[in-house]
Amino acid sequence: MDSTLARRTGYALGLAAALAVGPAAAAGRDGTLSLVWENDLFSQKDQHYTNGLLALWVPDDAPPPAWALRVARLLPGFPVTGEVRHGYALGHAMFTANDISLVEPPPGEPPYAGWLYGSVWLGVWNGRQADQLTLTLGVVGPAALAEQGQKFVHKITGSEDPRGWDTQLENEPTLGLTYQRSWRGEAVELQGGKRFDFTPHAGGALGNVYTYANAGFTLRYGSQLPRDDAPLRVQPGPPGAGLYAAGDDFDWYLFAGVDGRAVARNLFLDGSTFEDSRGVDKKPLVADLQIGVALTWRGARLSYAQVLRTREYDHQPDPTDFGALTLSLPL
Repeated sequence: MDSTLARRTGYALGLAAALAVGPAAAAGRDGTLSLVWENDLFSQKDQHYTNGLLALWVPDDAPPPAWALRVARLLPGFPVTGEVRHGYALGHAMFTANDISLVEPPPGEPPYAGWLYGSVWLGVWNGRQADQLTLTLGVVGPAALAEQGQKFVHKITGSEDPRGWDTQLENEPTLGLTYQRSWRGEAVELQGGKRFDFTPHAGGALGNVYTYANAGFTLRYGSQLPRDDAPLRVQPGPPGAGLYAAGDDFDWYLFAGVDGRAVARNLFLDGSTFEDSRGVDKKPLVADLQIGVALTWRGARLSYAQVLRTREYDHQPDPTDFGALTLSLPL
């Protein structure tokens, strides 16, 4: 591992370790905070989808607010009965050229872009079926502050200065709606007290950032399998859950998943919606494959997944691969 990667990795692990002391210091519980960090440094790269951050707060309201109950009961296809939960998220994503040292990236490469957004999340769980609906508002372009964020991190970690941000997409407001349904079967008891389960899912997104239909599945194997799916991920990654169940004892599980998408719109490949901009010819079918491990202790969950995303545009030199680190804390 080179010195730059070692410094950046050490910084990341130090941050995760510092956050992990939260459960010990928390008095009582008002909800669950999930923090997600996706970055290609785990694959020793720095290109295209290079960084994603997400923070999701799910209150422990009982009963939930009246608006959440009304919306959940009115939505077609949502279970008529079941536990209703809601949450609020803040996220940021960053996209760069394949070679960040170039002031003017060559034709045929996706544009530089940043995306800053907030979301309202609504979920209904009835024991065997989970439905999730997310409304997202945000902005793409210089207002998302991706250039300043990447240059700051690269400066403090001694990484190469990214030079192509003058070519990034212009400011554009974003609006999106995503829906996801997953089905949970009975966990299978295996030799040695371990368990295995299989959870298929299907859904889609509609908006000026992402428009797609998706389907896939998640496999889990471990000592305890709480009712959640795999840990939370940044859109458009494989679906996960910001709501989970974890006891006071130490437990673990391994997970693997596949999510395939038929893509009609990807702003970070197609380019700006309302103005002329850089863009590339995207591939209509994309898949994410992930494999990881989740550790739970004293109500907290820490997970890591390695993700491989198939080529998203014509003449893309390599598939995208990155790591996803997720920490969930009861607070």
